[in-house]
Amino acid sequence: MVMRSSSPLPRMSRRGRVTIAVLVGVFVLFTLLGWGVQAWTDWLWFDEVRYTEVFTGVLVTRLLLFLAVGLGMAVIVGGNLWLAHRLRPRMRPHSVEQATLERYRMALSPRLGTWIALTAAVVGLFAGLSAQSRWNQWLLFRNGGDFGIKDPEFGVDIGFYVFQLPFWRYLLGVAFTAVVLAVIGALAVHYLFGGVRLQGVGDRMSNAARAHLSSLVAVFVLLKSVAYVLDRRAMLLEYNEGAKLYGAGYADVNALLPAKEILAYISIVVAIAIIVFSNAWMRNLVWPGISLALLGVSAVAIGGIYPWAVQTFEVKPSAKDKEAPYIQRSIDATRAAFGLAATETTPYAANNLTPPANLATDTAVVSNVRLLDPQLVSETYTQLQQVRGFYDFGPKLDIDRYGVNGKISDYVVGVREINYGELTDQQNTWINRHTVYTHGYGLVAAPANQVVCGGQPFFVSGFLGEKTQEACSSQTEQIPAKQPRIYYGERMAADDYAIVGQADPDKKAEFDRPVGEGGGESYTYTGEGGVEIGSFTRRLLYAIKEQESNFLLSEAVNKDSKLLYVRNPRDRVEKVAPFLTLDGDPYPAVVDGRVQWIVDGYTTAATYPYAERVNLQTETTDELTNRGTFQLARENVNYMRNSVKATVDAYDGTVKLYEYDDTDPVLKAWNKAFGGDLVLPKKDIPVELTEHLRYPADMFKVQRNLLTKFHVTNPGDFYSAQDFWQVPNVPDAPDSGQKQPPYYLFTQFPGQESPRFQLTSAVTPNGRQNLAALISGSYVEGKPRLEVLELPDQTRISGPVQVHQQMTNNANIRQQLNLLSSNQAQVQYGNLLSLPFGDGMLYVEPVYVKSNQQDAYPLLQKVLLSYGDGGSFVALADNINDGIKQLVEQGKKAGQGAPPPPTTGGNPPPTTGDGTPPLTGELAAAADRVQTAITEVRAAQTSGDFERYGRALKALDEALTAFQQAQQTANPPAAPSGSPSPGGSAPATTPSPTAAAGG
Repeated sequence: MVMRSSSPLPRMSRRGRVTIAVLVGVFVLFTLLGWGVQAWTDWLWFDEVRYTEVFTGVLVTRLLLFLAVGLGMAVIVGGNLWLAHRLRPRMRPHSVEQATLERYRMALSPRLGTWIALTAAVVGLFAGLSAQSRWNQWLLFRNGGDFGIKDPEFGVDIGFYVFQLPFWRYLLGVAFTAVVLAVIGALAVHYLFGGVRLQGVGDRMSNAARAHLSSLVAVFVLLKSVAYVLDRRAMLLEYNEGAKLYGAGYADVNALLPAKEILAYISIVVAIAIIVFSNAWMRNLVWPGISLALLGVSAVAIGGIYPWAVQTFEVKPSAKDKEAPYIQRSIDATRAAFGLAATETTPYAANNLTPPANLATDTAVVSNVRLLDPQLVSETYTQLQQVRGFYDFGPKLDIDRYGVNGKISDYVVGVREINYGELTDQQNTWINRHTVYTHGYGLVAAPANQVVCGGQPFFVSGFLGEKTQEACSSQTEQIPAKQPRIYYGERMAADDYAIVGQADPDKKAEFDRPVGEGGGESYTYTGEGGVEIGSFTRRLLYAIKEQESNFLLSEAVNKDSKLLYVRNPRDRVEKVAPFLTLDGDPYPAVVDGRVQWIVDGYTTAATYPYAERVNLQTETTDELTNRGTFQLARENVNYMRNSVKATVDAYDGTVKLYEYDDTDPVLKAWNKAFGGDLVLPKKDIPVELTEHLRYPADMFKVQRNLLTKFHVTNPGDFYSAQDFWQVPNVPDAPDSGQKQPPYYLFTQFPGQESPRFQLTSAVTPNGRQNLAALISGSYVEGKPRLEVLELPDQTRISGPVQVHQQMTNNANIRQQLNLLSSNQAQVQYGNLLSLPFGDGMLYVEPVYVKSNQQDAYPLLQKVLLSYGDGGSFVALADNINDGIKQLVEQGKKAGQGAPPPPTTGGNPPPTTGDGTPPLTGELAAAADRVQTAITEVRAAQTSGDFERYGRALKALDEALTAFQQAQQTANPPAAPSGSPSPGGSAPATTPSPTAAAGG
């Protein structure tokens, strides 16, 4: 009986093959067209900004990596597939298995070379695509130098870890992948063509197949030995669970490190054994299998069990002493990697709790107190300086300093930009959006310490030609800009391109600025920026890119037209310098008569030995994130430098990169990678630009957060973690969980010779609310300087959250605040400023009132002030000068033995309900503690968190006990013991905690 073979698969018709070919061709054509258009327009953009070396450098590097790694992977995999077929046995024993495989052999053999090439090409394609994304690692690998600092374990320069190690580890991963794919592919081919058999008589594997596969396995084991060597270096980057820090600890150095070295030698021996036992001696797989098993057992025993035993039985019982040298390594490395090593720490006793008399005459601190909150007054700027509905200042303004009339002061600045989202339906046509409403106008500034006209900022620049009331703004431009037009700004989205330029000089199509009621002037762009699109080819090119036919059809596009795109200054710098991590808060400044956007650029790394690794997004997120600032990417780093100051001209888009840290090896490597002159030297920074450079916010946040732990430099104290700090939450909304942002001030701290522009932040002890330290960052003679004013451990000075609660919960002040807020208005609090003065602490918090009516804006109505411990001397005044006078007057009365009552405006000193004066001294501090505890109990009740409510009740009970003890110590005359009411008087009886909480 003759068995009929299975029918072959039906062949596709000629028409079907043609259809598929056409579809594939169209897909490839459009894909290549998209890539081509994107590459061409990118080249034109880089040519406009004169940074073509970045475009060509990145493109060529990516292409070379794609080709090198892709071809290498394809050759290795394809070569082993071909070799496996070449080594196939000519004669195969008969078996059911081989009969089944024969059908596949017959189908594949005629075009086996094609199938091998196709498989190799697919593998090479994916490998190449993965490799081209490593262009940054390759450029650093080729151009990186030395740091001049050696790691504490091997004595290897830090440059190896930052520049070399990442790419070596990537290449090792590629090699592992290639060998594994080669083994799998070769095994499949050997099996298909009879070199490896599961059934039948004789050996299960031919000599040729055994030699081929065992050689590949030996190569894999040799690569494993290389991996062990690199792992020894990489151990300095791993997390040390015992010390809760990064870097090799005691068990790693004394157990795992030698274990890795032993395993590297064992791997070499095993690789040799596999070759010898498989081919030269026994020619079977038993002993090679035993060798591999022994390697696995060794890895578990030597590399796993032994280090675990050392950690468990030797380190844990005395971890503080055993880990001390390695904790010290982490402390030193972290402080060096993040620029903390030069931090100047100064003890600040803060033992003066009484407002000094010279508060009223001070000119360095009090006169420069910033009252305008850049987040709150952005609405005020928009309403008062908007003029047209399509202008916008964004959700947050910026702080800068200017010298006006010979005096340097803080100014709140904002740029009047076009907000395309606010165009009306009639205005929002393609012509209007892209050829008429092309730019904003003016940098609007107001002194940060001055308000007029019922709480409005006093505007001194950015006028549109129309003067407002004389008392509400300057009658002249105090910060004049020769070119006030804003074509590039933070409000620009990716698709907000503008077409500018006219062939007829008399034909002005762009709306320039409003004039009179409903009128406006027109303008024609004359800057050098922009890509010329006058030719038909360019118009067609951008019509394809933007998928917009008006580039070809509209008469608004003429022979002199230019296209402005990538108009957000941060995006612009990011495209020019893709190797930089950019600060989330660009800010504008008038420099030499032109509005310039200033963007801080950071160089980062993630492989600095022993340094703490942080997530940039987590560390820089606070109340202001995404509210006028950009959120940083979720990037883990353990090295960071503010190496570049970038500027973007708001009129023509010119981008310049200035070197600011001339000692940074990472920046030197990047500059070398792109020809050596990508970044201008620090000496080329214009003097006028230098006057507007400020300590970058995101860098400061990272450093501040690290200093909460790494201000402790003794390893024993660090291990105990008793002296750690924390960043407080937002004072007026502590339950939100959002951190208090740092704030810019032009002020003078103790130890500083004169007022300087600095970024400051208060920190509190970990788990407590009193003030621990003030951290400030500033530039002194062009160098960054971090300074810490550290208060004693047992200080009575309250932290920001406590101070806000104590000020706003004072009965007299609470009454005034309640009068300000109603169903028609709401109270908003500005930045709570912590200012060291006169061996004490001055707190200032602006109070704004915003009506609930439509288009209302916040107005500064009052100023809250506190001196000392936060609760003893408090004032609510109409302005800063009146508040200071009230504090000084309270201080004088306290010095004369009279009580220091909190005052509101010019009201007489208050008394308690029974006519007795408010509490003072230790008794007042105890009363404040009770009041704070009551506030926390009420907040816990409102939140519904029963665990928090229990803790709050316990804290209140302790506070009541402390108050009673203070009463007994003070021995007041016939005063019944009890807790203070919000107004500061003692009730007749001591309430229970739940009663005090209102429950």
